[in-house]
Amino acid sequence: MDFGRLITAMVTPFDGDGEINWDVTSQLVDYLIEEQKSEALVVCGTTGESPTLSDEEKLQLFSFVLEKANGRCKIIAGTGSNNTKHSIHLTKEAEKIGVDGVLLVVPYYNKPNQEGLYQHFSAIAMETSLPVMLYNVPGRTGVSMSVDTTLRLAEISNIVATKECASVDQVTLIASACSDDFRVYTGDDSAGLASLAVGGYGIISVASHVVGAQMSEMIYAYTSGNVQRAGEIHRQLFPIFKGLFECPQPLPNPSAVKYALSLKGLPVGGVRLPLISPTEAEAAFIEALFH
Repeated sequence: MDFGRLITAMVTPFDGDGEINWDVTSQLVDYLIEEQKSEALVVCGTTGESPTLSDEEKLQLFSFVLEKANGRCKIIAGTGSNNTKHSIHLTKEAEKIGVDGVLLVVPYYNKPNQEGLYQHFSAIAMETSLPVMLYNVPGRTGVSMSVDTTLRLAEISNIVATKECASVDQVTLIASACSDDFRVYTGDDSAGLASLAVGGYGIISVASHVVGAQMSEMIYAYTSGNVQRAGEIHRQLFPIFKGLFECPQPLPNPSAVKYALSLKGLPVGGVRLPLISPTEAEAAFIEALFH
């Protein structure tokens, strides 16, 4: 399974009551595919506010986005949690819907050791025929999956990729030792070009909601050998990559990118508590990123 090189971790649009806004979700899917050149969408990942979505909402989103995309891009369902049994259940339900793959996050809060991580992911993979992408994001989970554990899991036939948010070093070490058909993605927009340079395959992006077309140009400039052009685009986009997370103090994702989308004419709404929308000063900072 090739999920493509530019994958957007899609936000979940909400209405004024904090419920899923299906009309705007439909618009967003078209916009990300047609205008921002997303080759796959992660639905109900961190950027989609998975912690505050119910299972029913997640399954509705998987089905809705899959139907709306209609084969124009791959759909990856965020079905991981810190409960192995629950993750298996949600993965099986997503498979029934017909998604193209699943994203499984490192279990958060309960802080398993490396053997626990291996057994968690292998147990889920054994219960599905879907392609599985691992997701290592220690800044959110409190534990980092080691290179050795990732490589061990990569030997399982349907574990086909990893989204790595620990460091470019980790991307380097995994890419150096994995098989050619195991894909290593970075989940850090600002590390995208560096990750490609050390053997990463692509980027699972937040910024691609608003600068995806430019990011796609950067990726394919690099892969076609035009490293100078890729570097130029990266440098142009770098303030946006950093600003969407820092604005000017750290602002939890996806508060900033949802506001940025509203500036683009896509009213995706606010975020669910315990996240909050940008302050006036943060909103002004985000606006300045695009002028």
